[in-house]
Amino acid sequence: MNHARARAPKGARQDAARSPGRPPPLGRPHYQKYAVEVHVSAIDGLGVFAAEPVPAAVKIGEIRGEAISVAEARVRATRSARVMIVELSARKAIDFGKSSDPMRYTNHSCRPNAELVIAHGRVEFYALGAIAPGAEITVDYGETHHEGRLRCRCGAPGCRGTL
Repeated sequence: MNHARARAPKGARQDAARSPGRPPPLGRPHYQKYAVEVHVSAIDGLGVFAAEPVPAAVKIGEIRGEAISVAEARVRATRSARVMIVELSARKAIDFGKSSDPMRYTNHSCRPNAELVIAHGRVEFYALGAIAPGAEITVDYGETHHEGRLRCRCGAPGCRGTL
């Protein structure tokens, strides 16, 4: 995931856990609500793909990482070819570079099937529509540190062409 400035939630969303009161399958943290897999992506590098059907408007999962200042985030963004940082506010950011959470591999698309939402200081992903098994999960990064200088490779109809 490239450095992105995430939006606040548009409205209240339901966290539709598949089985209330039941823990997630072994090997999956409780905040990863649906099974996903990481594979090579046609968009860029690695991507995250649905491993089971994901209904519309539900939380897919989230990413956890190192909390840092925005100033530090901007310095780190200049030191790496692949940046995995999200700014939570004008002062706080999270670096996912060392995270083991699979959602960190979510690629950008100009026609995404998921939304990145900042909620309670967390970076969460919600399905915009139903997502079929095998589909790559994508979000619109919005503003990035690339400032329109990086070519977009999403291939979606109506692609903006840059990030």
